[in-house]
Amino acid sequence: MPNELQLLGRAVKQAQYRQHRALDSRLAAVGTTLAQWDALRAISRAPGAAARTLAAATFQSEQAFGTLAGRLAALGLIDRRPGTGRRIEHYLTPSGEEVLSTGHRIADEVLASCYANLSAADRSALLDLLERVDDSR
Repeated sequence: MPNELQLLGRAVKQAQYRQHRALDSRLAAVGTTLAQWDALRAISRAPGAAARTLAAATFQSEQAFGTLAGRLAALGLIDRRPGTGRRIEHYLTPSGEEVLSTGHRIADEVLASCYANLSAADRSALLDLLERVDDSR
């Protein structure tokens, strides 16, 4: 029989899985994926960042992020430019900005639905608790 910590870990994973499935489904309807939108979001937060930084921000390996960035560039959503040395810098294109903006609207709707059963105070408390868990690493 699972103990309380295992149940808690599974509940967090279930919530994440539900969010990701809903986001992927809704983002697919507008021609993108959760991984692509998340990469666009990371690039918008750190324009000119290298793949290593963006991979860490999107919870991917550098190789996986490089493959994803190649797809985003082929789709015209990002520009990859030479930086210092072998560094490649990443920037959003106007099309990338559009996809990012659409993704933000979708994410707001999906997440509002996922957390509809929680009051604003409950959501704030949950965020605080999860940040404390993350800070304890």
